[in-house]
Amino acid sequence: MSKQKFELKLKEHSEQGNLYEVNVELPLSTGWIDNLQIILETKNKRIVKEIKYDKIENDTIYFKNDLYLETQALYKYYFTCLVEGRRVNFKNKQITKEYEITNEEMYKMSVNFETPEWTKGKLMYHIFVDRFNKGRKEKLKPMPRRTIHNKWDEEPIIGPDSNGIWNADFYGGDLKGIIDKLDYIYELGVTILYLSPIVTSQSNHRYDTADYENVDPYVGVNEDLKTLCKEAHKRNMKVVLDAVFNHTGNDSIYYNEFKTYGDSGAYNDPNCKYSKFYRKNNNQFDFWWGMRNLPVCNGDSKEWCDYILAEGGIIDKWFNLGIDGLRLDVADELTDKFIEGIRIAVKRNKKDGFILGEVWKDVMGMDREYIRSGKGMDSIMNYFFMDALIRYYKDGDVHKLKDTIKNFEVNYPNDILNSSMLFTSTHDISRAINIIKCDDFNKNGEWRWNLYNESLDYCKNYKLEDRKKAKDLYKAYISMIMFMPGILSIFYGDEIGMEGMGNLANRKPYPWGKEDKELLDFFKVLGNIKKNEKILADADLKILEINNDYILFERNKNDEKIIVGVNRTGDVKIINKQEENELQLFSLNESNSKKLNPHGAFVIKKTKNTTHK
Repeated sequence: MSKQKFELKLKEHSEQGNLYEVNVELPLSTGWIDNLQIILETKNKRIVKEIKYDKIENDTIYFKNDLYLETQALYKYYFTCLVEGRRVNFKNKQITKEYEITNEEMYKMSVNFETPEWTKGKLMYHIFVDRFNKGRKEKLKPMPRRTIHNKWDEEPIIGPDSNGIWNADFYGGDLKGIIDKLDYIYELGVTILYLSPIVTSQSNHRYDTADYENVDPYVGVNEDLKTLCKEAHKRNMKVVLDAVFNHTGNDSIYYNEFKTYGDSGAYNDPNCKYSKFYRKNNNQFDFWWGMRNLPVCNGDSKEWCDYILAEGGIIDKWFNLGIDGLRLDVADELTDKFIEGIRIAVKRNKKDGFILGEVWKDVMGMDREYIRSGKGMDSIMNYFFMDALIRYYKDGDVHKLKDTIKNFEVNYPNDILNSSMLFTSTHDISRAINIIKCDDFNKNGEWRWNLYNESLDYCKNYKLEDRKKAKDLYKAYISMIMFMPGILSIFYGDEIGMEGMGNLANRKPYPWGKEDKELLDFFKVLGNIKKNEKILADADLKILEINNDYILFERNKNDEKIIVGVNRTGDVKIINKQEENELQLFSLNESNSKKLNPHGAFVIKKTKNTTHK
């Protein structure tokens, strides 16, 4: 059949769902068409809607009907009809006959779900605030259960301190320090700042909140966050804040085990106003992963929900200071309803406010609605994709990467893929340069960055033996992940090859004045290509060639293409696919579209109007 047309045209919009007019045009050249239906499928539902006969003109039959669809991140659909008694299915503008349509063959659409444009394909800078830069000149004031480093270049405490307390040593990195370095971050091509938690907390990582309403004294004051956001916005940069709503610290206003905040608190007084903030079993407090310093909050509690989500609540207060989005810590441990409440609160403050969830698994394959419903998170930290990319680069695992990419193409809205967070590394895993070079990571573990040996002494004492070799491997790897779909997040210091094995040694202070200038310049070049090539925001991904030695992939949109080749080996590789009329944007180790030198890479651009160079 030819001259086919399938159109879903929006007629009416509401928060709950949209009304569409479905228009179909099909030729009559192969016979009479009857019983035309659109079949839509979601994770939990199958919808069958007849598209009614409308008219015949010029040997074309027209069908039309209204279709109401509830808000949903992803619908898969196809059309089916009878052609003179034969069942014919229409999928991706092609015709099939009398067999079941596969997931890969269906159309995709989202209803009332799209991620903010400013997130798609951008470069993010992830700051562990205590260890990035200290802006204040005065010394930190002593606080209970905190150790203060005298010098910025001292080694961090890996493990418990002399009092048996973990993560209690502070350098004093603060918001003023970040403001002082905004131009440095901007020069990397970064347009999004992601800050680790900054509110008053017990530890240096601040995932154990003591007071949601105030910036930690060692980080600054609330007005400093307002100033940071203003200065970032002047540079067209957005600010995303880490939000920890699954649990608080035990040394907090709300729980107050040590009576730091008077005699009240849920631990001391079951009748206090904070008591209903926490989840209990058999009248005993729940603790996150059994850690008694992290009592779990009750996402079904009206009191807790009102405190965080209601108008005038915590989310409103943070957005009033100028932030642009939230990263939800351990998002898959929050309830779907609570996450929907977060979305309502974020979007009433900023229509394009961003909600990024920490989810390590295949989120669309999980039995949860916090993204599928279209009423929860916008996107995810894409550990799932990163694992496949690392396995390919370290092991030549072609199958895992191809399967993962296919899964995203078929089962994810394009907006999620384009705004999901890829990363060099994070505060929860070893530094990227160590992961890429070191052989002490478990190839058969659940995640390719899991160490065989995670002892504190090993992590504390590990150092790369051949940094030059590590840098060669690292630069080729970064050339690959920089141009994959999604946000790429640089964990502070990865742009200069900071080292650190395990998720404590990876949090050393940034070594200002001792940067690896070569790596820094390399990141600036790639980061600004990512920033300036606008199609990378939402261009499709196509694998042109992938084998144990190299990967060749394309990002394409309309008539424009960005083509990337990366050699993961120490040998010269000849590229079989030749390109004409190309503009080379980047070359690593003198590679080009015809030859990849050892650990080499290239980035070329093709448009219809590109002249050969």
